[in-house]
Amino acid sequence: MDLAGQILIAMPGLADPRFDHSVILVCAHSPDGSMGLIVNKPLEDLKFSGLLKQLKIPHDPRGRAIRVHFGGPVERGRGFVLHSAGWEAGGSMAVPGGYQMTATLDILEALAQGGGPDQALLALGYSGWGPGQLEAEIARNDWLTCDAPEGLVFGGDDRVKWSAALRGMGVDPLSLSAAAGRA
Repeated sequence: MDLAGQILIAMPGLADPRFDHSVILVCAHSPDGSMGLIVNKPLEDLKFSGLLKQLKIPHDPRGRAIRVHFGGPVERGRGFVLHSAGWEAGGSMAVPGGYQMTATLDILEALAQGGGPDQALLALGYSGWGPGQLEAEIARNDWLTCDAPEGLVFGGDDRVKWSAALRGMGVDPLSLSAAAGRA
């Protein structure tokens, strides 16, 4: 099973509070492990303009204001821009489903000047799993998986992405229980 380009939806019984109601786009998945970015947890205390100021990147008045998210608990000081395809820089990584991920300053500079990709979000940190760990968590009913529509990934209201992802699968969020079982 290749989960790259898929969405993970945290189930209510997931024990780790850092992932409570998380929606994660899986960017890489292989026998060596998995990596993804949480796309629905904006950082309230850090705005894009503030980050540009910290990095001493000039912000043109035409520059874009993208959202800064908590991408996951691993390497929280490292930034990743998840964006729509069609804009590439050195080091951009293709993510199945029509996405790209770039972790270099040139994308931040392009966005600050009003250029860059059509759709983008910045994630600080990432979510990572060792070999077989994510598959075991899915088997334990910690996560549901589904396709990753661009409207969900880059959609405007982060507060509704979790329930929207579930509804997109035909699941009523109110019908979920924190207890899982097998029939």
